[in-house]
Amino acid sequence: MSIWSNLPSGMQITGELQPGFDTVLTPGALALVARLTRAFEPQRQQLLAARVQRAARIDGGERPDFLPETVHIRDGGWRIAPIPAALACRRVEITGPVDRKMVINALNSGADTYMADFEDANTPNWHNQVEGQINLMDAVRRTISFEQGDKSYRLNDKTATLIVRPRGWHLDEKHVLVDGKRISGGIFDFAVFMYHNAKRQLANGQGPYFYLPKIESHLEARLWNDIFILTQQELGLPQGTIKATVLIETILAAFEMDEILYELREHSAGLNAGRWDYIFSCIKKFKLDKNFCLADRAKLTMTAPFMRAYALQLLKICHHRGAQAVGGMAALIPIKNDPVKNDIAMAGVRVDKARDASDGYDGGWVAHPGLVDLAMSEFVKVLGDAPNQVGKQRPDVQVSAADLLDFQPETPITEAGLRYNINVGIHYLGSWLAGDGCVPIHNLMEDAATAEISRSQVWQWIRSPKGVLDNGAKVTAEMVRAMIPEELAKVREIAGDGPSYARAAQIFEEMSTADTFAEFLTLPLYEEI
Repeated sequence: MSIWSNLPSGMQITGELQPGFDTVLTPGALALVARLTRAFEPQRQQLLAARVQRAARIDGGERPDFLPETVHIRDGGWRIAPIPAALACRRVEITGPVDRKMVINALNSGADTYMADFEDANTPNWHNQVEGQINLMDAVRRTISFEQGDKSYRLNDKTATLIVRPRGWHLDEKHVLVDGKRISGGIFDFAVFMYHNAKRQLANGQGPYFYLPKIESHLEARLWNDIFILTQQELGLPQGTIKATVLIETILAAFEMDEILYELREHSAGLNAGRWDYIFSCIKKFKLDKNFCLADRAKLTMTAPFMRAYALQLLKICHHRGAQAVGGMAALIPIKNDPVKNDIAMAGVRVDKARDASDGYDGGWVAHPGLVDLAMSEFVKVLGDAPNQVGKQRPDVQVSAADLLDFQPETPITEAGLRYNINVGIHYLGSWLAGDGCVPIHNLMEDAATAEISRSQVWQWIRSPKGVLDNGAKVTAEMVRAMIPEELAKVREIAGDGPSYARAAQIFEEMSTADTFAEFLTLPLYEEI
């Protein structure tokens, strides 16, 4: 292992110094990491503690509602700062991890924007995080290339606008210590990228644009805004240069969308309906509520009452504030070896994007380059040549707290659905442990968000009196334990016999049958890589 030198005072790096890592983990970049950590780590820890306290109150029966102390913000006539030209058109956004081939293919995909993901689509091992920074640095400078067999990958003349998703507030970067303590993974991802690329992006006619994940309150958005202000000061950038889109992927954030936009109003680019994490958040927050129980994951579509209310509320608020509303992920992917199934899958993507566009959304996500043209066609049908439809107001939408909490459907819960959750959980966890955080499974692109639904549903079905299969059998820990070896065997038939899958099956059993609910599956997993 090579020894790190010239580190800022009080900083220690325990990750290996691999070839090329010193090109991004430079003294200047690391000094910015240390500066932001010392300024804001206490606030991050306070907000994480507030999450725990709020979760305990909900476990005790408290129901979320719109905040009475911020009614002046919800009733005010403010709007966010103007959206830069490079972000005006976001009809189709492609997302994916930050490995080198993916970065090139996503930027070349024909999508308007590419969300380079350091979070849910990425196993955050040390190599992936630093190598991802190298890849994005090369992409911004248009020097990125990749060779695979007789294929050579280079950037096209026209590429998607780059948006970076750093890790959420709950995730540490364990390989970097400041004053003897782990630092925030999100601050690490953000600071290293900003230091090397912000000025270059501005010179290229774009700018430093980000997606902010897993936010649960406007105070967590305020923390990001404070970080943006200090970073722009440190780097000599005009205030408001950074633009950020917040993923509304927690049930609590859905009650504070106005407030979140307000906190970031000089730096805001809009909100995104992060549907899969949103479903997971609902399960997590109401896991002990005896009246709460959701049906099979396949039944939890955007037309479910609580999802429909959330999607329309997000759209209405964004356009009222001059912000863009971006639809969530179509997790379906092309099925090359089965034309019939492929036609069904593509029809599902088409319906999803057509609904978003007709509702008034300005764009939506896809997970595969093969879906870009299909998704684009649905938005073009509605928008024509217009880059967005922010001007489409929705005063007809009136969403109450009860609407956001109308958790339907509750049935059916089937053995097939239970087995699907177990199978996907094992398969994804095994791939994650092996270093791949974005995995095609059963013709869907799975990431940490969808895997969270799988394991949290199993945990909750075991404990809920409503966790009963449509054949009348109660879901129990014993039932789940009996199914796990059978589903592990099926996973191995598809994915091979790697050792990570056996360990994944153990982890899935522990997490789904334990007395206590793990806040995020990636937290204990991170300690194993």
